[in-house]
Amino acid sequence: MSNPSVSMGSPRRRRKEARPSELTAAALALFVEKGFAATRLEDVAARAGVSKGTLYLYFDSKEALFKAVIEEGIVARFVAAGQQAAVYDGSATDLLKHLLLAWWDQIGNTPLAGVAKLMISESRNFPEVTRYYHDKVIVRGRALMRSVLERGIANGEFRDVDIESAIDVIFSPLLMLVLSRFSLAFCSGSDDPKAFLEKHIDLVLRGLLTEEVGR
Repeated sequence: MSNPSVSMGSPRRRRKEARPSELTAAALALFVEKGFAATRLEDVAARAGVSKGTLYLYFDSKEALFKAVIEEGIVARFVAAGQQAAVYDGSATDLLKHLLLAWWDQIGNTPLAGVAKLMISESRNFPEVTRYYHDKVIVRGRALMRSVLERGIANGEFRDVDIESAIDVIFSPLLMLVLSRFSLAFCSGSDDPKAFLEKHIDLVLRGLLTEEVGR
């Protein structure tokens, strides 16, 4: 007689405890797959292999869980990038290249990139979450890029451009690149995103560099 407690089709056994990082990883996967509105806390708990009660020990709402995903996954990387930029002793050109390539390796080419599509599609329905993402991610990312451009202009590497417009020009293709990973392929280089990114960096620098530096 077969053991009634064992079934090939039964869900995996739940654990009594889970680290918060395991819960945020499960939440990120579900947010990207299903969207913010459709993801339930019980779904996150099941994905992490714990009870819903265990999840509530760490996060009292879906909004709190989303904020933890952003804080742990994206903000922590931006903070580290800002610290590196502050002590970087190379050229602004090399720093810009480094930051954009590091962004791709650590965010753009990971499940975290799906958060951008999530915010675009559901931002109007969740204003608190949207404000949090704006203040923690967009504002921080723009500030980091602003510091690089200001450095390049101050030391004569970059032309005296409108910095805020330049930030838009730098970031917009990156947004298109990550959206292409989770929806239709909008950019012609989406089959080779690293090549697309490198070409974008090359074009940006050709527009930024002064004639003397660009020779």
